[in-house]
Amino acid sequence: MSHSNHVLTAIGLMSGTSLDGVDVALLRTDGEEVAVQGPTLSYPYPRMSKIWIQRAIKAALEGRDGAQEIAKAIDEVTTAHIRAVQKLMERNKLSRDDIDVVGLHGQTILHRSPVDRSAPGRTWQIGSGHILAQELRIDVVDGFRLNDMAQGGEGAPFMPVYHAYLVRQLQRNLPVCVLNLGSVANITWIPADGNLMEMVAFDCGPGNGLIDKWVELQTGERMDKDGALANKGEVNKETLKLMLLNPFLRRAAPKSLDLYDFKVDAVKEMSVEGGAATLTAFTAACVEKSVALLPEPPGEWIVVGDGGHNPVLMDHLKQILGAPVKLAAEVGWSGDHLEAECFAYLAVRSLRKLPLSYPSTTRVPLPLLGGALHGKPV
Repeated sequence: MSHSNHVLTAIGLMSGTSLDGVDVALLRTDGEEVAVQGPTLSYPYPRMSKIWIQRAIKAALEGRDGAQEIAKAIDEVTTAHIRAVQKLMERNKLSRDDIDVVGLHGQTILHRSPVDRSAPGRTWQIGSGHILAQELRIDVVDGFRLNDMAQGGEGAPFMPVYHAYLVRQLQRNLPVCVLNLGSVANITWIPADGNLMEMVAFDCGPGNGLIDKWVELQTGERMDKDGALANKGEVNKETLKLMLLNPFLRRAAPKSLDLYDFKVDAVKEMSVEGGAATLTAFTAACVEKSVALLPEPPGEWIVVGDGGHNPVLMDHLKQILGAPVKLAAEVGWSGDHLEAECFAYLAVRSLRKLPLSYPSTTRVPLPLLGGALHGKPV
């Protein structure tokens, strides 16, 4: 590995919009190559923490920035992240001297894309990097998206640089698309030569978000486990056509969306199964629509994130994408902890003053640095 004196041991932390908890992953990296992809774990949020986060999201959407609910949620999220790191370290017999930096993404409670160049968007991730650094006695980098947004960027997606590293390792010689199916779906298109300046990334539509929301409204369950409901239902072709007229799908990339930009209203008269089937088909169709926005169609798709666990969604994608569709595990990646690994990687890039986002991934004017360092107590 190059610059061996720059290889740092980093722990990355990610908590997604599904609010299931904190993913933790350890990497040894110089911010370009990765020497070791270390242990990972998931730390579930306690039930009360989840409730406070939901209240904080509501307050943030209503513009009540100083709300007590937000202050309480910040405490809950910070505590969960501290415990998650401690658990990873205990389980793997690591001391704080073994860890150079922690990359804290935080829990997103608000993400608004910029309307145009004149008015930057806003993104808000809660969880205190300062308190994390004090309690763990390890340097912490957070605020990864803030500089990007301040410079008129979309503030998302932030995975592309790490996706590009992973794809380079596969030595494919053809353009590859990494499809991240979280609550929102985003894609990173990586050219055959892996050039970071030419990769293209954007949110392409809902990932599991709509299906999860529908199933929760109808049954109280958190998701359509194994696509069981969608599997029993019929796709309503007419409704699907109407849903695909959503203006977001035609917007040029790069672009980002908020979970709340798409709604389940179109299926509300359907049976649970019919709604699940139609929303699953819609999610896949949004991915297919995005191919038209790419420099050229990819020769391979690699699916990461929770959506890969839904076989009905995967079947739809395999049928309509016109290129092989593989799961992260099939190419040797850790599909469920990739985002946590990414924020470990970005923390080291931040320390080494390497760019985190690019014109073609978040629409910033030039490759941008980012992240704020909170030093451990001296």
